[in-house]
Amino acid sequence: MLAVTILGNNSALPMHDRHPTSQVVTNGEKLFLVDCGEGTQMQMNRYKIRRSRINHIFISHLHGDHYFGLPGLLNTLSLTNRTEPIHLFAPPPLQDILQLQMNAGESHFNFPLHFHPLDQNGLLLDDPKLTVSCFQVTHRIPCWGFLFREKQKPRKVDPEKAYAAGVPEAFFPALKEGNDYITPDGVAIPNAALTKPSPEGASYAYCADTRYNESLIDIVKDSSLMYHEATYLDEHREKASIRFHSTAKQAATLAQKSNVKRLIIGHFSSKYELLEGFRDEAKAVFPNVELCREGVTYLAQ
Repeated sequence: MLAVTILGNNSALPMHDRHPTSQVVTNGEKLFLVDCGEGTQMQMNRYKIRRSRINHIFISHLHGDHYFGLPGLLNTLSLTNRTEPIHLFAPPPLQDILQLQMNAGESHFNFPLHFHPLDQNGLLLDDPKLTVSCFQVTHRIPCWGFLFREKQKPRKVDPEKAYAAGVPEAFFPALKEGNDYITPDGVAIPNAALTKPSPEGASYAYCADTRYNESLIDIVKDSSLMYHEATYLDEHREKASIRFHSTAKQAATLAQKSNVKRLIIGHFSSKYELLEGFRDEAKAVFPNVELCREGVTYLAQ
């Protein structure tokens, strides 16, 4: 299962009981934190997110509403006697920022913090059950999106065909691993003739703060679930472009052109107290869209 829980859905100013950007991606027992704005720890407490299960943190860029909560979170993990390592993927300057803060307080972390600088598109993590890659988006400073993709499970044995071909059950595990079956007479029966393909793994594309950018289409194409920022309504698209952000209509347009299955939009400007207009504007272009709601978990399927 691949899912994302929204901890913060607002842009720079916390307002209207909305918080800066933060999300938790779930895959099985593992949690992956994506961005860490102010208030992330309190939101984790509120929605019962187990910090101890987070081993990987991904920071899209170094605007405060996407990482100001991180030093406090790391300090809390240290104060609660964590010893397991944390892998932090972020723009290179963040390493020096964190070190400066630790030096100023004459502090240290009780766990290994492995820093992985984001400097080019490509694979970041190859986990047994999923991969995570990054891609650059168009923002005022270097900014990265992330693509979580479940690995396809092994092929399933077709018992009817296997028994008909005389394959013993003891060989079924080998079939699942992709091996062909060799009969006692030395005839090779292709694996594909004895098994069924498993469904493709789900995928989640996180498009961080960005102008509308069609170069992302090939990257996020066919994603099960896509998050795209929608800071403004389309009547303010000029302001959105000047500030390197997108509108709800633009987010929906990218989803439609990318053939994603489902879209969630967030990073709402604090100038809007009510959000229904974002949903209506996006839905006119791409029907399968939902607003990011804090505390809600969205399945990628």
